[in-house]
Amino acid sequence: MVRFLVRRISLIALTLFVVSLAIFAITEILPGDVVTVILGRGATPENVENLRHAMGLDTSAYSRYFDWVVGVLQWDWGESLIQKRPIWDVILPRLSNSVVLAGFAFLIAVPTAIATGIWAGIKPGSWYDHAVSTTSLVAISLPEFVTGVLLIVIFSSTLHILPSSSILLPGESPLTKPTILILPTLTLTGVLFAYIMRMTRANVIEVMGTDYVRTAILKGLPMRKVIFRHVVPNAMLPTISVVAMNIGYMLGGLIIVDSVFAYPGLGRLLLTAITSRDIPLLQALSLLIAGAYAFSNLLADVAYAAFNPRVRVGS
Repeated sequence: MVRFLVRRISLIALTLFVVSLAIFAITEILPGDVVTVILGRGATPENVENLRHAMGLDTSAYSRYFDWVVGVLQWDWGESLIQKRPIWDVILPRLSNSVVLAGFAFLIAVPTAIATGIWAGIKPGSWYDHAVSTTSLVAISLPEFVTGVLLIVIFSSTLHILPSSSILLPGESPLTKPTILILPTLTLTGVLFAYIMRMTRANVIEVMGTDYVRTAILKGLPMRKVIFRHVVPNAMLPTISVVAMNIGYMLGGLIIVDSVFAYPGLGRLLLTAITSRDIPLLQALSLLIAGAYAFSNLLADVAYAAFNPRVRVGS
């Protein structure tokens, strides 16, 4: 198991290095300039040059990349060019808000999706299976901004029972206003529930058709024991990967939900960094999201290997 972990961690380190190169290259070719954003289009060339020098933007790309990587390894991610504050002071409040929102969505979506998928997979072709399959297909087909707007129209504009926005004051925790989390959580839960449910259902149907499950049923083993002793453990293996991969998505893919509900999370901060050309903040957010994806995949690999020892042997 130790060799397995060492190999996976080494692969993640190499992946993050390649990702850092890609992030830096993309931010280098982005159109626009943060200096122009700060000074405006009427700034003189001398003022532009002085500010670029003060921000260290007039050095070579190689030098800036090297300084950035060294700073990241030393846990010094630099300073926001627009907000004039350390990157972590800007990110941490938004990160905690996103973790709260993503956590609620996970707590709702994952258990209900797995339970629903198992039940639908045990009885394929039933009215229940058709109902949940159709519902999940609709949830996957609808973009998140459409789902969010529909929920606002129904629960805010029509029924007037939930707030249409999730605005927080600086330093305010979303846990102090739980009602503002309901609509964003439901929006995230819809797509997440649909993916996990359909994956679980397909895996359960496949495992139910295997020889060892049929043999267990023919031997007279109670159906409940067949399901929880043979079907569920084997059907959960591919589902683990889907659940883990959505951890990174929940942090990086919140930009639409944050924008629809004006929620102060990482997604909205990422959009602000892009529009204002705050390159250090944009680079830090992109690397943080990539790291979340890599760490979630590591968790999936470890969980998969724990349930399936053949993975450790073959890796």
